Formats: sequence, C-alpha cells, structure tokens
Amino acid sequence: MFLRKIPYRKQGGVTSWYWQLVESYRTERGPRHRVVAHLGEIGEEGRLGVKQAAEGRQPHQTSLFEDAKPSWVEVNINRVRVERTRRFGDVWLALELMKKLGLTEFFQGIFPSSRAKIPWADLATILVVARFCDARSELSIAEHFYSSSSLPDLLGIAEEDVYDNRLYRGLDVLVTKKDDLQQYLKGRLGKLFDIQYDILLYDITSTYFEGEAKGNPPAKRGYSRDGRPDCKQVTIGLVVTTEGIPLGYEVFEGNRHDSKTVETIVGKMEAQYGKSNRIWVMDRGMVSQENYKLLQSSGRRYIVGTPKNQLKKFEHHLLDKQWDQVHGGLEVKLCPSP
Repeated sequence: MFLRKIPYRKQGGVTSWYWQLVESYRTERGPRHRVVAHLGEIGEEGRLGVKQAAEGRQPHQTSLFEDAKPSWVEVNINRVRVERTRRFGDVWLALELMKKLGLTEFFQGIFPSSRAKIPWADLATILVVARFCDARSELSIAEHFYSSSSLPDLLGIAEEDVYDNRLYRGLDVLVTKKDDLQQYLKGRLGKLFDIQYDILLYDITSTYFEGEAKGNPPAKRGYSRDGRPDCKQVTIGLVVTTEGIPLGYEVFEGNRHDSKTVETIVGKMEAQYGKSNRIWVMDRGMVSQENYKLLQSSGRRYIVGTPKNQLKKFEHHLLDKQWDQVHGGLEVKLCPSP
C-alpha cells in the first residue's frame, strides 16, 4: 500500500491536495490499484503515521530515530534569513567541564554575597568560559564574545548587563581568591587524574605592555623574552607537574632576575601544600649560591641546570665515556662537586 496525492481546486482557483490510501494487487491482466481509504487533507505528521501503519511498522521505537514525527511547512526560501546566531558547542562544553571540576559550586561558596546585580560567582564563570573558548581581553569579551555566545541564554544574564568595567571588577575580586582556587584545583585534579605531586617544574615567562603602564607598579623594563626591551613588562613564575598541570603562579616585577624568584615560589608552594618529599626541577637561570643553600636546607631535593661558567670544573668528568644509561636516549654521570 502507498499514499496517493490528488490535486483539486478550491473556490478562488487555489489548488489544494487530498490523499488516498491505495493498495496494489495482481490480476491476470497485470498489477492494478484500488483505493482503500480517502484520507482528505492531512498534515505530514498524519501522513507519516498512515505510512507506518500501511507498511506494517511496529508502534514501539525500533531504532534511535524511528520514533520521530516531524512536521513540515511550506516556506519561500528566497525570503529566509538567519538571525541571532549563537556559538553553543564550546560554551556548553566549558560549562560542563566546570561542573565536572566543581568550579561552579566552588565559586558560589567562596565569594561573599553582595548587592551587585550579577553575583561574583556568575562573573567568574563568564570569565572562565570566555578564556576556555576564546582567550581574549575583557573588552573583547564584553563587546564581541558574550553577545555572540549562548551564555545569555544558558546563564540567564542579559547581554547589556555584561560590560568591560564589570568584568574588570570581577577579575579584581577573583584574584583575591587565587590561593584558595589553586588549592581547590590541586586537590580536585589530583583525584580526577591521580596526579602525583612529587616532581615540580618551575620556570619563568613574561608579558609586556604597550604604553607607559603608570598604573601598574610591577611593570618595569628588564630582560625581554619577547624581543621588546622598549616596553615595560612583568615576569610570571609558573609551577607545573610533570603532566603539565599548573599548580601555582606568582607575578613579579619586570626587572627581577629569575634567581630572585625562587625563594618566594618555594615558600609559597610549601605554605599552601606543605613540605612533602618532592623534587624541584629548574633551569640554570635559577641558580645562585643563596638558592643552593635554600634548596639544601630542610632536606629539599632538586635538579637544576649547571651554569655554563661552572661546566669547566667538570670538563674532565664529562669527557669520560663511562656513563650510566637510565633508559633509551638518557644517560647520566655522577660527578663529585664541592
């Protein structure tokens, strides 16, 4: 059986359609059709139901998509346009990851209640999602990202209520909870991924500013890793695990030498996470006699790069071919040192 579409004219000359349920059968003179039922004017949903019944389909769902009963309307495609498009996939994923990490509950519990129109926890959520999806400035978030994303619908916060000054204030409040946030993420990520914090890698990077940066006291001219010695900068000390998971960071003056940051970082990490039996790994830029004494005190263990000016002391040991192989591609040699 199948459905047959029959045209007819209504008053006023408008052509409409009605439907018949038709059965095929065989005769001596060949296949013939007979009308089983006149269905009249029915919508697409009704026609789909008749078709399923005619085909002997079971009423229960037999696959993932077979229970769908769509409806159709006729449209003039030349007059169709897209309005208010929203990026959804990455925004939704960011919110789901925040829920998995428990960050939404953490923000709600850590921020004080206020009379602000938008709670600090919601502003922090917007900032985190924006950084996850499109790492740009707060001005770009306010003028472009937020209004083009699905966050206004998902969070219930109107587009006009999210502007740059409000986001800047949100950052000012968020940075006061930096240590609490780092401690929380350390524990949460450790449970999710079974991270071992026995080896910590520490290094320095920098970021520079266009302009005089008069309102930013730490911004100073110093050794520029970006090749911009004409600009003021700040240096950023970052501690990560062997998996690359950030554990903590500090912002320093732009003219502070790398070696002058070690005591601050070691003290900060031990104050937050305790003095466990960990190994600090740093490059030769961190080396100084003061740092040697610091790392050797209290039984701390460390691996640091040897400064080039000290390699001469170990030249005859390094030229000796008797090295111990740890694994493929890695050989070591113990050299006596004062």
